[in-house]
Amino acid sequence: MREIVLINITGVDRPGLTAAITGVLAQGGVNILDIGQAVIHDTLSFGILVEIPDTEQGKSVLKDILFKGYELDQQVRFTPVSEQDYQQWVGNQGKKRHIVTLLTRKVTAGQLQAVSSITAKYGLNIDHIDRLSGRMPLDTPADKGKGCIEFSVRGEAADPQALRAEFLSVAQELNVDIAFQEDSLFRRNRRLAVFDMDSTLIEAEVIDELAKAAGVGDKVSQITERAMAGELDFRASFKERLALLKGLDVNVLDSIGASLRLTEGAETLFAELKRLGYKTAILSGGFTYFAKQLQAKLGIDYVFANELEVVDGKVTGVAVEPIVDAQRKADLLKELAHKEGLRLEQTIAVGDGANDLPMLAIAGLGVAFRAKPLVKQSARQAISTLGLDGVLYLLGLRDRDGQL
Repeated sequence: MREIVLINITGVDRPGLTAAITGVLAQGGVNILDIGQAVIHDTLSFGILVEIPDTEQGKSVLKDILFKGYELDQQVRFTPVSEQDYQQWVGNQGKKRHIVTLLTRKVTAGQLQAVSSITAKYGLNIDHIDRLSGRMPLDTPADKGKGCIEFSVRGEAADPQALRAEFLSVAQELNVDIAFQEDSLFRRNRRLAVFDMDSTLIEAEVIDELAKAAGVGDKVSQITERAMAGELDFRASFKERLALLKGLDVNVLDSIGASLRLTEGAETLFAELKRLGYKTAILSGGFTYFAKQLQAKLGIDYVFANELEVVDGKVTGVAVEPIVDAQRKADLLKELAHKEGLRLEQTIAVGDGANDLPMLAIAGLGVAFRAKPLVKQSARQAISTLGLDGVLYLLGLRDRDGQL
């Protein structure tokens, strides 16, 4: 009668070990039902689920594995598996899979305990845990660290909305980001990424910088803050703010453009997206004048932003239609996806304000980046602890895959 046995092998990793073990199994005519291997700090953990035939060669397989493990200085453990348990395991393979991604400056046991406890609470089983971030020196400054742990989980969440709410609560408490996505075909097959500009690609709201130059900084920044938080209609507030800039000398644009700083991780993100064949776009409620500068610097394919009307060297304060507001951003995302022959599931949208929510909602991966509380709560994913290159972790990329 055939046997089903789980073989666990642990010890110091060394070249040729897998070949030696599977060589013994091959001599016994064994079938491999499942296999997994991981190495952590030169220590191997190797698991093989095997079906051993009822033959003369098969009868000696387990004994031969023990001898081979002894030769290689490995610990070997056997666990018999009933056919009933195996069939139940096979039946579970059709269950939905999700990816839980933890992003933080420094990974702690408390963070992992929180994530694993919540997944268990909502009926999800962790199948695999992987570190996507690179190895960090012990003396890395607190604000320069970068850690990412990815959990592959199986099952249907008992209450998906409550699960996401609990992840968000814990994320705020522990100063981490926790993303929860379906592990679908499209997750690794996205090809278009669109971005808000102000406070997303750059560390400023350009209209506020223009207002400072015009002497109305405090008044405009208060309106901007309320608009980005979703307290004011963007379109109306944009016209109100722009009217306050009437008479501003166009010569200040160059100095403001030169002073704008890219957000942490922006250059790395765009270099990787370009290397992976993505099309990229700026969809901004800011101004084309500054978006074009970013386009040249980062190699962005498309730019859609608002025109800053100038007459006789002075800003007129009049809004030029069409204004790139919340609905316009969502419409542009759809148009670009259609132009590139893509489904919306193959798109990424990143932004920080309430006027970004419609495009975040329809994108395959919508990310609220360093966003206001309302935006973080409404978006499916959020990144606040790391830079823009943290988006690459949500795609499943490891640091060693590229230039992260």
